[in-house]
Amino acid sequence: MNLRSQKPILICVDLQKGFLEEAYWGGNRNNKNAEEISSLIISKWRKIDEQIIHVRHSSTHPKSKLHKSSDGFEFHPSCLPAENEILLTKSVNSCFIGTPLKQILDEKSCTTVVIIGLTTDHCVSTTTRMAANYGYNTLVVSDATATFNKIGLMNKVYDSELIHQTALASLKDEFATIISSDELFEMLDRG
Repeated sequence: MNLRSQKPILICVDLQKGFLEEAYWGGNRNNKNAEEISSLIISKWRKIDEQIIHVRHSSTHPKSKLHKSSDGFEFHPSCLPAENEILLTKSVNSCFIGTPLKQILDEKSCTTVVIIGLTTDHCVSTTTRMAANYGYNTLVVSDATATFNKIGLMNKVYDSELIHQTALASLKDEFATIISSDELFEMLDRG
């Protein structure tokens, strides 16, 4: 796939400080390098002069790590938006709900989006599903996403890596092409 010819837009989902607090989210976050990898992707995107849209979550719950009064609301220091990049704020899982994201993508004649961010099974998954349903060619970068342990029925604990892998498996092929950051860089370097 000649990705650059498609003028893809990078959507950075909830790369915020609040997700560094593992215990708050259920503990045992997988892929602790997700922000570092996301930072490399953002840097590459800037070098090839393609569009980046940053989306952050603004929780309506005052005690949430993602509430605007919390330090966790701030962007991760390695993934800060640049002045000329679009910044959207949402209060639900999908980056499309309550924001002008679809309008922006359509105004830019975008057909392909690349999604990175947190968390794999919540906002990344929901945004990916909606992007695909809206007809965008959607790619998710597997190692630029992460999640936490989850507690299921009868208090069964599910490991974060299992949650991450099954979330990606649920998106694969039906909603998105799942790629690694190395594969993404290869695609971008090809032209």
